[in-house]
Amino acid sequence: MMGWVILLLVAVIAGAVLIVIGFPARLWTIAATALTLGATGYAWQGMPGLEGHPVSQADKTGELDPDEVLLRNAMFGEFNFARQYFAPADAFTRDGKYDLAVTVMQAGTIKSPGDASLWTGLGTAFSNHDRGVSPASRFAFDRAMKLWPQHPGPPFFLGLAYVRMGALAEARPFWARAVALTPEDVGYRQVLMAQLDWLDRRIAEQAARQKQMLAEPPAE
Repeated sequence: MMGWVILLLVAVIAGAVLIVIGFPARLWTIAATALTLGATGYAWQGMPGLEGHPVSQADKTGELDPDEVLLRNAMFGEFNFARQYFAPADAFTRDGKYDLAVTVMQAGTIKSPGDASLWTGLGTAFSNHDRGVSPASRFAFDRAMKLWPQHPGPPFFLGLAYVRMGALAEARPFWARAVALTPEDVGYRQVLMAQLDWLDRRIAEQAARQKQMLAEPPAE
């Protein structure tokens, strides 16, 4: 029963966000459809009929690297339309309320479906919520890369989501693409190159460990 109450609260908060941002009334059916799909998925996979259980403080507290926010602002611009969505989504992420961060970013993509920065933010929100690059997260990132194919932001943050789940080899082509798409005179290019260099060293270390393990004779 508690699961359904939480789902209802999410729907109410989503409606409030849409009202605050001035979402057009004529498009409310689109937002309602998105919420309905989310509820359907929750009913299918989330088992809302189960009773809730206490969680530790570590489970409640989210993580948001300040350097990540600074880099995102540098890549997409700190003062733009997307700011009104990133700010509350960041706050929800810091509180560990990843579902609400997803809701906010979904509202942004509905309001401005051609803004790849919002789709990138949605992909990141989904990856935080799903603890990795899930189909929903990858869909959002792919949409961002299709909208802005020459922008380094979407592939970089997709790569970052892969790194956080430990999929280093999967991350590398996206970070390499981000570096290739960044002009040499852009300030954050050095940051992206340093990240790619770090990733290459980690991948090399993993390969060396695996080679050593294969070379060691089996224990008797």
